[in-house]
Amino acid sequence: MVIGVSGIQGDFREHKWMIEKLGIETYVVRTPEDLEKVDGLIIPGGESTTMIRIMKRIGLFDALKEKIFNGFPVYGTCAGLIVLAKEIENYPQESLGVIDIKVRRNAYGRQVDSFEEYVEIKGFDRPFKAIFIRAPRVEAWGEGVETLAFLDNHPIMLRQNNVLVTSFHPELTDDTRIHEYFVEMVKQYSKK
Repeated sequence: MVIGVSGIQGDFREHKWMIEKLGIETYVVRTPEDLEKVDGLIIPGGESTTMIRIMKRIGLFDALKEKIFNGFPVYGTCAGLIVLAKEIENYPQESLGVIDIKVRRNAYGRQVDSFEEYVEIKGFDRPFKAIFIRAPRVEAWGEGVETLAFLDNHPIMLRQNNVLVTSFHPELTDDTRIHEYFVEMVKQYSKK
C-alpha cells in the first residue's frame, strides 16, 4: 500500500511524515500519472484557489475527480476540505464537489486567530488536539455525510463514503490517530 500526498501546494511534508511514522510508504503526487502509483490521497492545508488552479492546469483535477467518484479514498485537511466540498458559501471558486458539504472559508478567523482545542471524535478513546489555522467551517451537510467531530455545533471532521475531511490540522500534532483512520479507509478500498 502507498499513500499519496498532493504536493502541488500546501503543507504536504507534514502529512508525508505522519504516514511514514506509521511505517507506510508515501509518494508525493504532482501529476495525473502519479495518481496511478498510490492507493489513496491526502490533500493538505494551503491555499485552495491556488491548488484548484494548478490541478486544472496540469490535468490533475478531472483525473482525481473521476477516481474519487469510482471509490478512490481521499482525505482533505483545511484547504483540502474546501477543494473537496460541494459548495463554498462565501467565495466563488470551483471545487471537486465530491463531499456533500457547504463550507465558509476562513470562518474561524485569520492567521493571527489560530487556536487549539481538544475535541471528541467518534470512535476515539480520548480527545484529540485539533489545531485550527484560517480554518473553514462546515455550514451544512447532506444526509449521506457522517459527522465524526464537532466544535461549537459545527462539524469539523466528516466522512462520506471514500471521502474524509477535517477543518483542522492533525498533521501538526504528534497524534497519528486520524491518519491511521484514513489508512484503514484505504485498506478497505484496496480489498475491493
